[in-house]
Amino acid sequence: MWSEEGMEFHAGTVEDVRFVVAHMPVEVKNGFVYGAVPWSNFSHAYGPGSDVPDLLEQARTGDERSSNEALSKLSGRLLQQGTSSAAGALAIPFLVRIVVALPFHRAGILRVIAGLARRQYFGDGSRTGLLRAARADDQIVFEPSGYLANWSVQAAREALAADAGLLLPLLGDPDPEVRQASAYALAAVPNRPASVADCLSARFQDEEDPAVRACLVLAIGQLAWEERHPDTIDQMCAWWQDYNQPAEVRVCAALTWLCLTDGPAPDNLRAFLELSITDDLAALLESIPWLDHIVDGGLRRCLDQMFYPEKYPHFTTELD
Repeated sequence: MWSEEGMEFHAGTVEDVRFVVAHMPVEVKNGFVYGAVPWSNFSHAYGPGSDVPDLLEQARTGDERSSNEALSKLSGRLLQQGTSSAAGALAIPFLVRIVVALPFHRAGILRVIAGLARRQYFGDGSRTGLLRAARADDQIVFEPSGYLANWSVQAAREALAADAGLLLPLLGDPDPEVRQASAYALAAVPNRPASVADCLSARFQDEEDPAVRACLVLAIGQLAWEERHPDTIDQMCAWWQDYNQPAEVRVCAALTWLCLTDGPAPDNLRAFLELSITDDLAALLESIPWLDHIVDGGLRRCLDQMFYPEKYPHFTTELD
């Protein structure tokens, strides 16, 4: 890569998973025509992706136990320890259709989809990291196979964007775990499409489950992160200062506002967060996807990273 054309080595060819995903016909995706996809050209944590089609089909057509076994294997191979893979990006169009059709395992599948469309960020609750899906363009990261992880995450996000409309109805699923995971997955869609942003906002108005409300706030914020969308910044500022909003909404809005803005945290915001986070609220928020990976302190560790970034140079340096 370095000796030839850097990041553009093999870009736009059949060796580029972004190219392959972008040119996957809808008939292939809808018909589960696995044979039309060059799985063996791309790898996961345990080798070539040629074993992925059989596992996808077992997940799609098996009984609940058999499907769960296949999904467990897929998660371990495509998203090993939170690290995305090129084979995982190829699998997203099929996983999206499986999660829509299956009556079980939906939350777990959505978490896999969301993980594939994000950089590996376990433990990172910093202002520059909590809502960040992709790495900087000039930061090259490789998968265990040697493939360019930047391309895999980008391909996964684009695959998710192409089929986001299939997932939007799951924001109203009867299972709150599915609603949480749907918001988490949709938040990784790039370029803040209006259809996704509007549906997340509409769902927020009707949502009654506290954990799902928290997820929706963070999802709305994450969609706006790359462009620092000014309307979202204003909305988050209004929410965290609104005494009529429940605590989980105000706290997540404050976290999101910190992620969307630069400069020191205002004294009144810091005071609000320090006074508002009870053990019960911390336990609630540490169960949601954005915060459950922050070990040794969860929500309070997240705040420590945001207020004292100098203590966590391995996060701030990585994303500068």
